[in-house]
Amino acid sequence: MPDTEPFTESQLAYLATQRLGRLATIRPDGSPQNSPVGFRVNTRLGTIDIGGMNMTASKKFRNVRLNDRVSLVIDDIASANPWRVRACEIRGRAEALEDPEFPAIGGPIIRIHPTRIVSWGL
Repeated sequence: MPDTEPFTESQLAYLATQRLGRLATIRPDGSPQNSPVGFRVNTRLGTIDIGGMNMTASKKFRNVRLNDRVSLVIDDIASANPWRVRACEIRGRAEALEDPEFPAIGGPIIRIHPTRIVSWGL
């Protein structure tokens, strides 16, 4: 896996308050697939671990096995008036792991090794 970009303290604080993100993977035909996912920051490894029901049977899991490039967006609306959004986009390389070492979530996971982290409104 490539070198992992570290999270900032403000990014870690924000991610600790969120549980749902949108994972973009690349389908075999090269088109994107976007899926809502539950996630946890794996502070031990500096990664994002994504789990879920029947993970190994999911398209996102199969997509990552074929092409490890992914993007995960976590966002929310902090205020509607005045308008203020918060977000963190995590780009990187992912692994589809059936029996991960040091998981932040039990069972098979997709583990993202961040190569670029962009955040705003935090």
